[in-house]
Amino acid sequence: MDTYHGKSVMQGIAVGRLYLHRRADYHAAALKAADKKAERARFFAAVEEAKADLALLYDEALAGVGEEQAQIFEIHRMLLEDECYLGAVSAKLSEGYQAEYAASCAGKELAAMLAGMDDEYMKSRSADILDVSQRVLRALLKLPEEGIHSKEPVILAADDLTPSETLKLDKKKILAFVTVKGSVNSHTAILARSMGIPALVNTEFPFTDSLQGKTCVVDGFAGDLIVEPKEALLSQMLAKKEAWEADVLALEQLKGQENRTKSGKTIQIYANIGCVEDADAVLLADAGGIGLFRSEFLYLGRESAPTEEEQFAAYRAVLQRMEGRKVVIRTLDIGADKRADYFQLDEEENPALGYRGIRICLDREDIFTTQLRALYRASAYGRLAVMFPMIVSVEEVRRIRQIAESVRKGLLEEGCTLGEVELGIMIETPAAALISDQLAQTVDFFSIGTNDLTQYTLAADRENRRLEKICDSHHEAVLRLIGMTVQNAHAAGIWVGICGELAADQTLTEYFLKLGVDELSVSPSAVLRLRRVVRELP
Repeated sequence: MDTYHGKSVMQGIAVGRLYLHRRADYHAAALKAADKKAERARFFAAVEEAKADLALLYDEALAGVGEEQAQIFEIHRMLLEDECYLGAVSAKLSEGYQAEYAASCAGKELAAMLAGMDDEYMKSRSADILDVSQRVLRALLKLPEEGIHSKEPVILAADDLTPSETLKLDKKKILAFVTVKGSVNSHTAILARSMGIPALVNTEFPFTDSLQGKTCVVDGFAGDLIVEPKEALLSQMLAKKEAWEADVLALEQLKGQENRTKSGKTIQIYANIGCVEDADAVLLADAGGIGLFRSEFLYLGRESAPTEEEQFAAYRAVLQRMEGRKVVIRTLDIGADKRADYFQLDEEENPALGYRGIRICLDREDIFTTQLRALYRASAYGRLAVMFPMIVSVEEVRRIRQIAESVRKGLLEEGCTLGEVELGIMIETPAAALISDQLAQTVDFFSIGTNDLTQYTLAADRENRRLEKICDSHHEAVLRLIGMTVQNAHAAGIWVGICGELAADQTLTEYFLKLGVDELSVSPSAVLRLRRVVRELP
């Protein structure tokens, strides 16, 4: 028996045989072509075929896992029109190489360049470039898609999985995903969570043929891959799996129940989402509302910023779907680990401490105003609250309110029907927490982003694996800042919520209730579990 640890991206237990999925690495020899013009025509014909395949994949993903996950295939289609990729291929074609080699070489060179960058978002795009390049090469070679050659469901193990591979695999044959590479924010991880099956990434196991077909357990709670478990452990894991599945069914009985302790204290439990389609999961989980709608996902994976009409349609749709439940939308939080090329942001040594969030919005007032117009117009269709990220001063809030009021008045003059809009801020910097008494006089609510608040308070990058022990969100300094923020909010008569990872930390639920936190916003899958904890408290 061997146990290998990875990073869990989806909880659950899976037991089955391990299936090693090896991606066919289509190699192309550096052969010269007799006719450069003909090779160029072959390449672009393969590009069009790849685009057609991606259009089908987009439709399939849209129907199966929602728009956010489907967008990756639209991104891949855009990569096939990217000047960097097409330019690199064109250069090889001009040197007289065959289309296969030109496509393969250009893809690998660009992927290697992206993989070597410090920016995590750009690193994750390396797999996308390889996926696109391999798709074109497969079209040139007239080869079929790969699949799982097994009659029974398996635990799928791979060095890494591209988004299209994940989608094209027969879901009925997959019990769990395990990859050597990957990250919790990769497209593959997002797709795995959408499919609702256990998944591990960054798993330290030897990807060798000796593991093929062996009985394994994927423990999505502990983040373990157990190869050939002993009989006693296997029985234990099967019992754990059965208990988990029974618990999921039991949680359904809590739908429609109040988030009330035995002594009568109540708290709102909302959900965090990243796209309009996720609103369905919020309703299914019976959350009280949406405590964090990450609007930046409307801006990513595009060649230009979304228009006012595009944003208005998205905001209106989510407000209508929520049927009167409150929706808190965070304005554009681009920068740091979330980048869009069309913003033309400079590379920074410390992006988490750099040009991001509200700092960009206040500089790029045209983009900010467009978003605010879309938000105010959508306010007529539901209960809307808008919050602003990365605040460090009262002056920033005053300027935000001036711009927002100008937008509101302008829309009224245009004859638009508007609803009431609450304006709040994220408390995610120590500066904001320390002057929260002053900030509370300028807004309608606070939402504490504990992920960034922790890393900024402890001067520890939360993405750095070496600093996991230091980046402790239970640190007394972090908890004191949260307590101070709640106290100052209530003294000013405004409500305060928590939307970071700590909101779902059940070891702190009782503490947050004692502080008087008004609302906790968690992933939809955590809503009912948190409700149960609240209802069991004295």
